[in-house]
Amino acid sequence: MTSQTPKQILLTIFKWILICVLIGILSGSASAFFLVSLEFVTQFRIHHDWIIWLLPFGGLLVGLSYYFWGESVVKGNNLLLEEYENPQKVIPLKMAPLVLLGTLLTHLFGGSAGREGTAVQMGGAIADQFTKIFKLDNSERKILIILGISAGFASVFGTPLAGAIFALEVLYFSKINLKSIILSFLVAYAAYFTVEFWHVKHTHYSIPVVPELSIPTIGYVIIIGILSGFSALLFARSTHFWGSLFSKNIKYPPLRPFIGGIILAIAIAGFGLTKFSGLGVPVIVDSFSNANPWYDFLLKILFTGFTLGAGFKGGEVTPLFFVGATLGSALSLIIPLPIAFLAGLGFVAVFSGATHTPIACTIMGMELFGIQPGIFIAIACIIAYFSSGSMGIYKSQIVKGAKFRLYQRLNSNF
Repeated sequence: MTSQTPKQILLTIFKWILICVLIGILSGSASAFFLVSLEFVTQFRIHHDWIIWLLPFGGLLVGLSYYFWGESVVKGNNLLLEEYENPQKVIPLKMAPLVLLGTLLTHLFGGSAGREGTAVQMGGAIADQFTKIFKLDNSERKILIILGISAGFASVFGTPLAGAIFALEVLYFSKINLKSIILSFLVAYAAYFTVEFWHVKHTHYSIPVVPELSIPTIGYVIIIGILSGFSALLFARSTHFWGSLFSKNIKYPPLRPFIGGIILAIAIAGFGLTKFSGLGVPVIVDSFSNANPWYDFLLKILFTGFTLGAGFKGGEVTPLFFVGATLGSALSLIIPLPIAFLAGLGFVAVFSGATHTPIACTIMGMELFGIQPGIFIAIACIIAYFSSGSMGIYKSQIVKGAKFRLYQRLNSNF
């Protein structure tokens, strides 16, 4: 291996800084447009609740668009993970507009879904185009995929530290080097500041009262972590179950979201369950001050798993926030700790369990809620991570490390 001259080193550094800035600006701008558009369609749906009855036709449009134009990108986030582990070919740029349109249609007509998947897929598709532009090899392409995930996540949630770490951790730091880590942080901040430049605001949450560190409090936090892990397990299994059921019984893919849309429309409109449509941000915000019914988190798991399993588009993370926040909020009726504190712990802990990313979720919790509850957030996220089973929301994610060894041992013993 030949050593590079100082000039070549400087050119390499400049090249990667340029790539990060370009990906950050493009992905951040795409996320800003997406967030504004998402808010528009959400407000339209809220003020025209009859539109839920058109959900089957929205699903049909989503199904047809992917059937005719998106077969190569239908795997979504899993395609990014697969291309990282085993690079085959550059991710088609059409992934970005297809997932954008599919997600907006899902939310416009009242499906239950999130937004991080859309931003991450747009970021990944945009980033991977630089493979051709800069004639990068497979090892360098892996870095691009990290950068796309980092930029998409950081920009859509306004959490650059968590976004950078999530991109590394969701890949289990596999074949990650110092260069990847530095660039992941650089692109995350570039994307974050791009959204700030466009004056797009993120939802703010807070934990005004944090209990003192004590044995009883830690005990309660461990209980929340375990319940959050079980909720994450249920969420992941629900999504995979419905996806498998639809694919086995409805052979023509565009009909899956059409039929699923009929069932969802009847269930949501017929039983007055519109609060489970879309992201559910108002419910999340309210859960920090008012106790939710114990069954709210279960219904969100059901509706989101069904929506995504039927073939609608969107992410899983904001629904995971909904599940965790409403779970914690409901637990405030029996656990003698502040409601916002419990909702905040559930908020990040369920996410940790479902994505196998306790470090990123801990950092995200501190970015959102401050440093003060950090130790409790870390405990809840780690416990949820270990208690959420071996399969998360991303089927193609490689699960390694302590958790992998723990579940291997448990399986061998039973």
